[in-house]
Amino acid sequence: MTPASQAAPPRARRSVVAELEGALLRSADMLPYFMLVAFEASGLPRFALLLALCPLLRLLELAGRRGLALRAAAFVATAGVTRAELEAVSRAVLPKFMADDVDPAAWAAFGSCEGRRVVVTRMPRVMVERFAKEHLGAHAVVGSDLEYSRLRRSTGLLKGACHEAVASRARALFAGDDLPDLAIAGSEMARSFTFCEEQISPPFTGDHGMNAAPPFRPVIFHDGRLVCRPTPFMSLVILLWLPLGVLVAFVRIAVGLMVPIWSIPYIAPVFGGAVIIHGRAPPPVRPSDAADVGSPPSGVLFVCTHRTLMDPVVLATVLGRRVAAVTYSISRLSEILSPIPTVRLTRDREVDAARMRAELASGDVAVCPEGTTCREPFLLRFSKLFAELSDRIVPVAMNYRVGLFHPTTARGWKAMDPIFFFMNPRPVYEVTFLNQLPAEATCAAGKSPVDVANYVQRILAATLGFECTTLTRKDKYTVLAGNDGVLNAKPAAAGKPAWQSRVKEVLGFLLH
Repeated sequence: MTPASQAAPPRARRSVVAELEGALLRSADMLPYFMLVAFEASGLPRFALLLALCPLLRLLELAGRRGLALRAAAFVATAGVTRAELEAVSRAVLPKFMADDVDPAAWAAFGSCEGRRVVVTRMPRVMVERFAKEHLGAHAVVGSDLEYSRLRRSTGLLKGACHEAVASRARALFAGDDLPDLAIAGSEMARSFTFCEEQISPPFTGDHGMNAAPPFRPVIFHDGRLVCRPTPFMSLVILLWLPLGVLVAFVRIAVGLMVPIWSIPYIAPVFGGAVIIHGRAPPPVRPSDAADVGSPPSGVLFVCTHRTLMDPVVLATVLGRRVAAVTYSISRLSEILSPIPTVRLTRDREVDAARMRAELASGDVAVCPEGTTCREPFLLRFSKLFAELSDRIVPVAMNYRVGLFHPTTARGWKAMDPIFFFMNPRPVYEVTFLNQLPAEATCAAGKSPVDVANYVQRILAATLGFECTTLTRKDKYTVLAGNDGVLNAKPAAAGKPAWQSRVKEVLGFLLH
């Protein structure tokens, strides 16, 4: 037997322990994540309080009391918040900001390990666990834990936050002599990972993985109102802009309701916005365009990508004429403020088809077959219903750009969506008209509704540079809100005062 044949092959399966802050994530700063929890779980007062404490927290870190700074930030951000709310924010908001900060070289080393993968964090484990397991592929997460009262509200106190305790729990996950092969750690945590065979620290070179790392799983669905990572500087910018932003939003909305709809794209730059138009909008349908002599003309069916609640409104302003918007969910307040007709769909196929046909008989209709918005460059599965109703189909690629606030939400008040859109310093909408589908690409030529819907999805995705998916509205709300996205009326709790039940009923009617 030759020496080459006697040599043992390299071990392919490797286990790894990786620190999150400053290793898997480029930044070691945990404060932005506590700022997000404060803003999304409690609102502006707690957000402002935590921002005011930033100088003190930085001084504690410079004095070598990072543990105390961490405990203080955790207390201010989470004390009194319900456990369910903390878990919801950690599930729907934090993963997007963490994913944007992942170090590709660190991920290559971590993801290439085919054995047990453990993530170690200094933050409360509830804030990290969802992201680490679903997007990093971690088998376990080791970190400090928040304490909760009997009412399931956070006390703001952390247990097991010191480096030694965290490292000890990470070591306990590996039985006997089966120690981790690789440790990925920042400068502070590296001293606690002496039980690992090999250690690497930033800056990473990208050649530490023995196998090719799997593709990083992107964050497709996320919630929360803040667009930018809330560093102390950006948090100060947000707080200073908010009063002016609210005023600007109401001025923009009031002007939009008072002026003719066709003039909005021309006056938008005066108020800091912009509407960018590509392609040529189809003209209104004339009576002579009817398929059969003597039959009433059918309106154009505009099939739009769904980015915000404003999609049909912006489309109508660009066309300069009446366009009815059909939607699955819209608040009563949004219906009242809408400058165009809105039609509620019921998710009953026959009823919805009848309503859309009635609207098409009287004019143009805008429909978003995805059924819900998606912030990332992905298109959800298109419903086939629109393909069964008309052969005069015009795909429209809608997109938007904002700087501070997201104009969509799954967990919050949807009635606030237009206000948050117009609160941005420079909201921009981009509308791209594609050619009307040729007759041979519609159901009139024998195409199945599913094929037509998939074809429209593909050409819209190609126009925007997006990726097609088979995900649905139900998938989105399962991830972000833990339900299927259908609002059901719930009876008032027993023993609750009548005035509280009435106020809740009115607010629910207006805002949801």
